[in-house]
Amino acid sequence: MKKALEFGQDIVEFSTLENECVYGTGNRMKMRYKYIKDASLQINSNLVQNGWRRFGNYFSCPDCDKCSECQSLKIDVKNFTLSKSQRRVYKKNKDTLVLVRTPSVTKEHLELYKKYHDYKHDKNNWDKTEISLSTYQDLYIAGHSFYGKEILYFINGKLVGVDLVDFLEDGISAIYFYYDPDFLHLSLGKYSLLKQIDFAKELNLDWIYLGYAVKGCKSLNYKFDYKPHKILQNNPNIGQEAIWK
Repeated sequence: MKKALEFGQDIVEFSTLENECVYGTGNRMKMRYKYIKDASLQINSNLVQNGWRRFGNYFSCPDCDKCSECQSLKIDVKNFTLSKSQRRVYKKNKDTLVLVRTPSVTKEHLELYKKYHDYKHDKNNWDKTEISLSTYQDLYIAGHSFYGKEILYFINGKLVGVDLVDFLEDGISAIYFYYDPDFLHLSLGKYSLLKQIDFAKELNLDWIYLGYAVKGCKSLNYKFDYKPHKILQNNPNIGQEAIWK
C-alpha cells in the first residue's frame, strides 16, 4: 500500500508473513516495513523515536500478535557515567584510530563483514551469511542522506571495526556494528558504543537509540547493561506520542 506521510514523502507499507522468531523467543514473529526513498531527517527521527529501525531505504519494527519481548531501548546520554570496566575498555583502545565519514563499501569492508559473520556462525550458530556488493549497498549505504555515517576503527592501519549510525534530531541511532574477531581482546563492540556516547555528548544529543533489546537473546540482552536507559512502552503510529520509561 502506498500513501503519503504528513511530512510530504511517499511511503510503501507492507508486512511479512509469520515466521519463527530469529531472536530465540520460541514465538512466531512478523515484521512491518515502510519503504521510504531517501527519508528526510525529520521522518527518520520520528520513526526511530517511535521504535522503528532503518536499513537502507527500509524502516522496520516487530508486529507480533502474542509477544512483546523485543523492547526498543535508548540510553540516557546526559546521565550516563562510566563504570570501572568501561574505563578499562578505553584504556585497551588507546591506540585505536577512529574515523567518521560517509558510508562506503570496499573489498576490505566485505572481507571484514564475512569474517565477522563466519565467526558468529561458529560461535553463536548464526545463519551463514553471504554478502555481495549490491546487498551491502542496499542495506547499509542506500538512504543514508547527510545524517548517515560510518565510524571506522583501525589498528596500525588495519580496518578492524565498522559502526553504521544515523545522527538524528535528538540522538544517534545505532544501525549495525561488525568487527574483526582477531581483536576480541579490545572489546570493540563496547568501545564503539562508548564512542557513540562521546559523539552524542559533543553534539549535545540526548539519546543513543540501540534498537531492540531481548532478554533471552545473547546478541541483544547486553543493551540492558547500559544505564540509565528507557524502554518504549507502547507501539505508536506516526504522529502519536511515544511513551518511554
